[in-house]
Amino acid sequence: MRVGIIGTGWIAEKAAITLRGLSECEAYAVGSRTLERAEAFAKEWGIAKACGSYAELINDPDVDLVYVGTPHSHHYDVTKEALLAGKPCLVEKAFMANYRQAKEIVDIAREKKVFLAEAIWTRYQPVVKMVRDLIDSGRIGTPRLVTATLGYSMGEKPRIMRPDLCGGALLDLGVYALNFVRMFFPADIVSMESQCVKSKTGMDLTNAISIILADGVLCNLQSSAACVGDNIGVIAGTDGNLIIDNINNPQKITVNTHDREFVEDIHVPQQITGYEYQFLACRQALADGLLEPREMPLEETLYVMQLMDGLRQKWGVRYPMDDN
Repeated sequence: MRVGIIGTGWIAEKAAITLRGLSECEAYAVGSRTLERAEAFAKEWGIAKACGSYAELINDPDVDLVYVGTPHSHHYDVTKEALLAGKPCLVEKAFMANYRQAKEIVDIAREKKVFLAEAIWTRYQPVVKMVRDLIDSGRIGTPRLVTATLGYSMGEKPRIMRPDLCGGALLDLGVYALNFVRMFFPADIVSMESQCVKSKTGMDLTNAISIILADGVLCNLQSSAACVGDNIGVIAGTDGNLIIDNINNPQKITVNTHDREFVEDIHVPQQITGYEYQFLACRQALADGLLEPREMPLEETLYVMQLMDGLRQKWGVRYPMDDN
């Protein structure tokens, strides 16, 4: 599968490193708004083709999948252009700026019958099945409480502080905490309360979300772009708990018994970067003639976007594209 990478930032670099380590996929082309930047990126990562515009990459008949690795504020236009050109797309999280954009993009993909996926990398990793199997086995009894934190001290980065870049912690980090719950506990939400501390530019720097699910599970989630979090996820049951070492890229699951006595550490398979699973899932879905990946259905992407819209509305966190 020949992948065309849109963007030349650090996420695009991670994609290029990942693809270089896969035999089933390759980074065939990179597109940037300037040819100079694309050529420099292509040279650094051994990519065959450099495109001085997104349109040039999208219209290349040899590109099998367009990977959109721009900031989430800029996903909408390029993804729409690619879908209208009939190109399958894998779009970085957060999928779009808001639900309205996401729904329009999904509708276009469905109307045109073009493959579309969100690149929320944790959803595609083997650890998802590992944790589900542990829960289903009954080793921790009946789950009652989920806690998850993700925090990075990001300073005054423009993409965190600026509304036009969809700043704040929620779309960048909180999306992982929400997906951590949804991966293992997809029951309906009965109630959701939240708070946030905002920056001087009006973006959510630190937030806390408390969710009660229809199956009786309580979820407490925190995300922050202003501090160094422990980034741990805990699934607590009546007979024990599971501790996931990093909800952003799990490497180890610790199993504890009723008295919090250590049972075992279960390690995930060795990774290239952890991004490989989303590319391989897209390759398999395309080979099977699917229009979305099994691991992250588009309805789930839309559901999470709706949740984040609701949270931002409560906090009074707005982006310019919310008004369009």
